Amino acid sequence: MNKSTLKYIGKRVIISIITLLVILAVLFIMIKFLPGTPFNNEKLSPAQRAAIMAKYGLDQPIIVQFFTYLKNMLTGDFGVSFNMYKDMPVATLVGDAAQISFSLGISAVIFGTVIGMALGVFAALHKNTFWDTFATILSVIGVSVPSFVFALLILIFLGSQLHILPTMYDSNDAIYSSIMPVLALSVGVIANVARFTRTEMISVLGSEYMTLAKAKGLDKNTLIMKHALRNALIPVITILAPILVNLMTGTMVVEKICSVPGLGTLLIGSILTNDYNIIMACSFLYAAMYIIMMLVIDVSYGIIDPRIRLGKDD
Repeated sequence: MNKSTLKYIGKRVIISIITLLVILAVLFIMIKFLPGTPFNNEKLSPAQRAAIMAKYGLDQPIIVQFFTYLKNMLTGDFGVSFNMYKDMPVATLVGDAAQISFSLGISAVIFGTVIGMALGVFAALHKNTFWDTFATILSVIGVSVPSFVFALLILIFLGSQLHILPTMYDSNDAIYSSIMPVLALSVGVIANVARFTRTEMISVLGSEYMTLAKAKGLDKNTLIMKHALRNALIPVITILAPILVNLMTGTMVVEKICSVPGLGTLLIGSILTNDYNIIMACSFLYAAMYIIMMLVIDVSYGIIDPRIRLGKDD
């Protein structure tokens, strides 16, 4: 890896760290200004409520609370749950829930990307034919219809009526139980990837350098796989990070429908109960995941196409 590449990566990492610190501060301040407190039990006297606030350090000035939280967070301590899971470590709760949500999201992205790219390439190679129109209609439906609608349809037909898939998530059989939510979440990925792949493939196939490659006598498979598809991958790779993060943040309804104990379910419960530490950890995890994914995509983008790296360095 040459010097310019390392410099490019270093800049992206520094910018990402600064962005995460700003997001953390904004999240912390916003949560502190939420109406109510985690201790809204009417049976608690003002003295008891004050004692509990002091126990958890919530009576300190916001700036003190923030730097205490930041110091603890850097050591992996995200505090404890105030309401939902009394005094249980938030890191454990969020870690268990995130593992489920991440596995669903990543599986949906991988499956959706493979099928979407195949569909997009197929449509581009059969431009202006029945198959191209059919693939375009499928893409429009996939983009237009929310994932939870597909989850309901799969639940009704493949779950309740045909009994092919389980209607409830079972942690003892996580792989089989994940098929339904993964299928529902992957529909949007397939549609988006197919649209972008088709558009880019058509553009690349009509470019001058592809005409030159054909004139050199390269076979069709080499032209498509080595030249056309590689160049069409750049914009497709760029959209994968937002797609993955949108899946993570948009799985709440799908998790509810499929009874998945994921991160979205945990976040909704914590908001309803004003469980500050869980809200903070879940929200920051979503933000960190987005920034990290954008960093990975940004670096990959620059490595795939050196012109981008050089342009940003200038």
